[in-house]
Amino acid sequence: MPTGAFPLKAEQFFERPNFATIASLRPDGQPVTVPTWYMYVDGRILVNMDAERKRVSYLRNDPRVSLTAIDPDDFQTHLSVQGKVVEFQPDDDLADIDRLAEHYTNKPYPYRTRPRLSAWIEIATWHGWGALGRTH
Repeated sequence: MPTGAFPLKAEQFFERPNFATIASLRPDGQPVTVPTWYMYVDGRILVNMDAERKRVSYLRNDPRVSLTAIDPDDFQTHLSVQGKVVEFQPDDDLADIDRLAEHYTNKPYPYRTRPRLSAWIEIATWHGWGALGRTH
């Protein structure tokens, strides 16, 4: 699997608001996947979650993740990254979730009563498929 920066075509794809799924690990090692919004920012990935979700404790226990972004018009075109959460930040003012919501829906995040947490993922390896070419 390639490491380092994406080729331009892959980077342009990953910057779009694609469908995405993130995988984390429960303490017993069982993988858990959930859909997620993400943003690719300066070589890292921003995700945001309800601060009271089980996923938060899973990521604090084991920061390794895999995230797959899928082209909504062609499910075979995808880019998968493996890495780890390197930073957690409270999203007290909901700026990060608004940033993600606007990226995906062009509107601020509508649910504003529960605490949110942002996580920054550092990419270790990646591979692409479909219209991105077979890159792994």
